[in-house]
Amino acid sequence: MKIVVGLGNPGREYDGTRHNVGFEVLAMIAQRFDVGRPKAKFKAEVAEVSIKNQKTILLSPLTFMNLSGQSVRAALDFYKLPLNDVLVVCDDINLDVARLRFRPSGSAGGQNGLKNIIQQLGSQDFGRLRVGVGKTPANWNASDFVLGKFGADERSEIDLGISRAANAVEAWIEHGIEVAMNRFNANPAEQKKKKSETTKRVVDPPNQIRE
Repeated sequence: MKIVVGLGNPGREYDGTRHNVGFEVLAMIAQRFDVGRPKAKFKAEVAEVSIKNQKTILLSPLTFMNLSGQSVRAALDFYKLPLNDVLVVCDDINLDVARLRFRPSGSAGGQNGLKNIIQQLGSQDFGRLRVGVGKTPANWNASDFVLGKFGADERSEIDLGISRAANAVEAWIEHGIEVAMNRFNANPAEQKKKKSETTKRVVDPPNQIRE
């Protein structure tokens, strides 16, 4: 069994904000697998789904971001799972919009949801998938930035990033963190550029010598 946690803030006023990309990734997964109406449990919305023949719990805490650890702790205590069966999906203001970064462990890096989860679990040793939401502009407060919505020019980009993040979660469930890191941590724009350059590269025919 796996637990995938998507971080965000409950309430319609937070829909579509940068801080709620974790919720959006779980919603994308639920849509793909035609998950029914979630249940209220562990101070969260909880849905069960089979992904790659693996029973998976989709957990969206409803405690607000800075208390997310309460739901994660309650779920882990109930299911008796080790930390390496947990993946937390959250926003990251240190990554460009739609960039993904898996890590098997580590500090909160300023993300309050991760900070509270670490406090509640007493450990940093759980996987996390960070989804880039863009860097805080100069003269902006970081809290105001993450609670704001994506601009029109960013929305299509983050939608692609959310879809890719859902793919990444499936890869983690099926293959584990190392394979997922190798596959999804690279910059997709750079990968596309390299692929394009390789495709366009033409080997010049050998010079013909005429006598």
